[in-house]
Amino acid sequence: MIILEFKAYGKTSQYSAIDEAIRTVKFIRNSCIRLWMDNKGINNFDMSKYSKVLAHQFPFANELNSTARQAASERAWSSVVRFFDNCKKKVPGKKGFPKFQKHCRSVEYKQSGWKLSPDKKSITFSDKKGIGRLKLKGTWDLWRFDKKQIKRVRIVKRADGYYVQFCVSIEVNEQLEPSKLTIGLDVGLKEFYTDSNGNSEPNPRFYRKGEKRLKFHQRRVSRKKKGSANRKKAIDRLGRHHLKISRQREEHVKRLVRSYRKKSAAFIVGRLCIKGDRFCCKAALF
Repeated sequence: MIILEFKAYGKTSQYSAIDEAIRTVKFIRNSCIRLWMDNKGINNFDMSKYSKVLAHQFPFANELNSTARQAASERAWSSVVRFFDNCKKKVPGKKGFPKFQKHCRSVEYKQSGWKLSPDKKSITFSDKKGIGRLKLKGTWDLWRFDKKQIKRVRIVKRADGYYVQFCVSIEVNEQLEPSKLTIGLDVGLKEFYTDSNGNSEPNPRFYRKGEKRLKFHQRRVSRKKKGSANRKKAIDRLGRHHLKISRQREEHVKRLVRSYRKKSAAFIVGRLCIKGDRFCCKAALF
């Protein structure tokens, strides 16, 4: 399974429709959590049925595609399963009891409720929310995949706009000649990592470099009147700067992983995670 992401472009009314769909997803997800809290023995099938009941009770929920409602109930059930798994594994500290979601930033469709254009450069959402046709801009070759391979389509709202993600079911078989080389990586704070050969990568400290600008935007937010349009604009600027730092970190890690992957070497990464009063050492082999 791979995820292909495209930037989505539309009109202001379409963006408002996406926001309304995201709010509906949050409502269905929180309603399913309330159902689980009030009734013992609720499972994922009961939550899926309850999403249909909500569609009959509330017109705005009925406007959302049925598969998107099912995906919202699945989000609620995944939080319940994660809580039970943490309890069974006796994870130290908080177990992650399911809570009502305050902020939601995506709506997910399955294999209905959307249609790709023949040139694969736009997508049309056919539910009653009124999202309509969105233009797609990206570098991925979506035309190479059949529609049956696209299992889910997700609209994600970020600080710099809206994105459409395609979850494509394919098998990636990469043939590499084994180098019979194993490298150990020690992740640290002063150095980003140090390998068993003595090579080290300095910590780029993207957050520290952008902290001055973050404080500037944070002060601009605090000075604006709550609920005003200027405060919303200031919050958007702050969010875009946080998003920039997050992407810098992600691309930096991907670059390092690709550099070791090209060597066809297996590498072990160890990290020390502290939860409560216990220490747990974890290692991963890639």
